[in-house]
Amino acid sequence: MPDPSRIREIADELIAADRDRRTVPLLTARNPGMTVEDAYAVQREWAERRMSAGARLVGRKIGLTSKVMQVATGITEPDYGVILDDMVYESGSVIEFDRFSNVRIEVELAFVLGAPLEGPDTTIFDVLRATEYVVPALEVLNSHIALEGRTIVDTISDNAAMGAMVVGGRPVKVDEVDLRWVGALLSRNETIEESGVAGAVLGHPAMGVAWLANKLAQHGQSLGAGEIILAGSFTRPMWVERGDTVHADYHDLGSISCRFA
Repeated sequence: MPDPSRIREIADELIAADRDRRTVPLLTARNPGMTVEDAYAVQREWAERRMSAGARLVGRKIGLTSKVMQVATGITEPDYGVILDDMVYESGSVIEFDRFSNVRIEVELAFVLGAPLEGPDTTIFDVLRATEYVVPALEVLNSHIALEGRTIVDTISDNAAMGAMVVGGRPVKVDEVDLRWVGALLSRNETIEESGVAGAVLGHPAMGVAWLANKLAQHGQSLGAGEIILAGSFTRPMWVERGDTVHADYHDLGSISCRFA
């Protein structure tokens, strides 16, 4: 395991990469033997630096929960990252393209908790009871580590590639719709690029939230009331470029749009 000073050095490197809008070589290639737990230690150090500088924790993201995402990345287990207040946009926002690296979009559902969730034995039923409402959301991926050859250790260290989220559409209670069958069409510049249904996330999107609560318990953490949880993408990541307009149609749950400038 890297010593604490090396953990801090890696966090420094990722903070600088975010500031300078650049990518760095694979962490795993330069730190042989680095583990998932080491990667979460880097992520915690990075998040604590951001929060000590004034950012506020508002939620968590879950990544790599669907087969399409695992195939797209070559990574076979979920991961998580933090969502800070300056990462949240409303539908219709114009987003600064240069704020991110390797910019891609994913289609998700966000769970807004009305009650806390604490593992290690959280079930899907606990998640549904604790959820105040579910709302459509897009995730903007922001990868500061070289994509080719990366492992889950690289991704976790980089805050699970969390860049931003865009929230829109119609919030619903968990018993108003069958969440497994919430579908979306994802378009770029008026051309449909991806589509999917939320059941692709571990069979039910609430299963991702249960996984997260139980995983956080291993790190002595839990989910608080009011937190926003991005439950995982049910489409492949879609690349975007400067000037692109993105639109996601969730049918009965409304739509989300944003533009990258």
